[in-house]
Amino acid sequence: MKNIYTFFLLVLCSQAISVFAQNGTQKIQVTDLTRIKQVVSVAASPDGNKALYTLRTIEPNAENKLEYDYRNHFYLVDLQANATPRALTRGAESVSSPVFSPDGKTIAFVRGVKGKSQVFILPLDGGEAWQLTDVSYGAGNPRFSPDGRKILFSVSLNLSTLLNDTILNPGKGIPTWSLEKPGFPKNEFLNRDKKIKPNPDGSLEEIRAYLDKDVEDRKAKVFTRLNFQGEAAVEPEIQFNHLFVTEVKEGAKASPVTKGFWSYGQGKWSTDGQRIWAVTGKDRTQHPDREQESTIVSMNLQGGEEKTILAESGKSFSGFSLSPDGNTLAAIMSTPNLLSFSQLVIANANGSNLQIVPFDRTPGGANWSADGKYIYLTAPSNGGSPVYRIDAKTRVVERLSDFDTGINAFDLTGSKVVYSKTDVLSPSELYYADLSMKNPVQLSRHNEAWLKDKKLSLPEKRVYTNSKGQKVEYWIMKPTFMEAGKKYPLVLQLHGGPTAMWGPGEFSMWHELQYFCSQGYGVVYPNQRGSGGYGKDFQFSNYRDWGPGPQEDALAACADAAKAPWVDTAKQVITGGSYAGYLTAWIIAHDHRFKAAFAQRGVYDLTTFMGEGNAWRLVPNYFGLPWEDEKTTEIDAESPYSYVDKIRTPFLIKHGENDLRTGVIQSQMMFRSLKYLEKDVEYVLMPGGTHELSRSGNVRQRIDRMLRIYEFFERYIR
Repeated sequence: MKNIYTFFLLVLCSQAISVFAQNGTQKIQVTDLTRIKQVVSVAASPDGNKALYTLRTIEPNAENKLEYDYRNHFYLVDLQANATPRALTRGAESVSSPVFSPDGKTIAFVRGVKGKSQVFILPLDGGEAWQLTDVSYGAGNPRFSPDGRKILFSVSLNLSTLLNDTILNPGKGIPTWSLEKPGFPKNEFLNRDKKIKPNPDGSLEEIRAYLDKDVEDRKAKVFTRLNFQGEAAVEPEIQFNHLFVTEVKEGAKASPVTKGFWSYGQGKWSTDGQRIWAVTGKDRTQHPDREQESTIVSMNLQGGEEKTILAESGKSFSGFSLSPDGNTLAAIMSTPNLLSFSQLVIANANGSNLQIVPFDRTPGGANWSADGKYIYLTAPSNGGSPVYRIDAKTRVVERLSDFDTGINAFDLTGSKVVYSKTDVLSPSELYYADLSMKNPVQLSRHNEAWLKDKKLSLPEKRVYTNSKGQKVEYWIMKPTFMEAGKKYPLVLQLHGGPTAMWGPGEFSMWHELQYFCSQGYGVVYPNQRGSGGYGKDFQFSNYRDWGPGPQEDALAACADAAKAPWVDTAKQVITGGSYAGYLTAWIIAHDHRFKAAFAQRGVYDLTTFMGEGNAWRLVPNYFGLPWEDEKTTEIDAESPYSYVDKIRTPFLIKHGENDLRTGVIQSQMMFRSLKYLEKDVEYVLMPGGTHELSRSGNVRQRIDRMLRIYEFFERYIR
């Protein structure tokens, strides 16, 4: 181990809360998950005097006391110290996507109606919300026009529906790009006579009609597309996204801005309200599954006069924002089909004079200051998610907030930044600060009451220099109620991605890390090579090296933590999910220090991953293709499954039954093989669970997951 040095970062947002964290007497319980309230979106009013935010809570299910429901509701708060947020919505029906009207007197938002999302209008001076849209496909992402008289929104529909839609496909046309159905290079099968009756014993055309009827009646699913897997189910048909405009008045009829067999997303108004801007595919002669490049376009309100603003061979553009005067465009540029590192670009509003901002982090959107001098954004960096400010003229980048917190959402007024923040002492609250992120004021205290008597473990940050000379950051958390002279187990917690990144401001792990510390475990979590948040070179340093290099970094962090006198080195355990499920399996096949291991929603065989997961592009992007030379790709050599016979650590494997991002068969193949080899292995399949189970899945299953990790580890260390 080289050059290990330490420094302490005890993240203290206020002295009062710090005292609670140090002197509280209560443990963080597993069911405290249901008490966490999260600020998930923030919007400042046009006059800068108020902020609107969405609060996500977990509420007991009215019909089953063992189950819980997620609820999203809006709160309004005056932007002054000690102001009390006021709930605007309540009840069992969640709401989302709130936006202020330009005069600040109303908000548009989305609520479900008979299973479909629709846009509603809520007056802020009193009165009930009223329904603006009544679209059979549903409506989402509302955006007021600059004069407040119209709203732009989006709809989503599948190919079969689009073929028969007289508004979005008025000429009853068919795609000009091939649907890639063998034997029908020009989509001739779509022109069949619909009057032909299905007959299994009839002519060829009647047999085809019979087969089509089987698909319609869900007796068969026919696939010809490349991206046939969604998150929870296979999707034979392509979904299309289109943009509509409607007047803001009851009974108004919405009219389409875009039409046809291509998608338009991220719709926004021009500053003068005369045009619509959007992101769409670059080459519309290709099947949409194959076109990975995107372009920014603008068009009139009827969808005509479409102009390409930003397009470049081998590049994708998204996340765009126009300056207040409409003269300058900021956008995110990436390189699809390769290891991609997103970059912020600035150009004239017509697309000319494109310049890349010299910023070695992955930007998250762009938000212009009211005077148009600066672009504000967040970017994962060094374990946190700081706010950065970029001078629109000089391109100078300035970091405004620290690495120890996570700024999850923010908006700007003429003099303030309003933002939601996660830090080690609180999972989520709303704040404002000046435009330099100085003089912060806490606006909400949704988690304070249940946290005030809790004792928390505060992380210690350390840095390791690995064999490539890279600085690898990691954090150590001591058992919360540690007693002098006693020894405690240590859990190595690994993040996925592989380009994810953890730190004290990571909301998704706040509760889990504190729970394990309260149960008497020490925790160490590293940002091993390949993690995001440390620049392009560090993020790409695990190219064709998902196993040995990241293992070196993770085990170095674990070994350093294990030197502490409070660690029982005979009681070390390991866990991780997704790519970290891969890394957990890899490590226990190559290192045997751990008493038990738990891998979640992992990938274990890179060859079969090509067909079993919708994240399959990770294979060609990081390694190459399975049929290429193994000496070059090392796909088998980099697969944990190739070393399954070397695993002797007791192993618990979990997967969501509907997880198609990594593919449930990955976990079953690993389990069956270890079972055949008579190893200590147990397999947990979560019915209905997707890849997001631990973050936004069924709450009862989220609690079950944490308890299973704890219970399994306890079998081997107590």
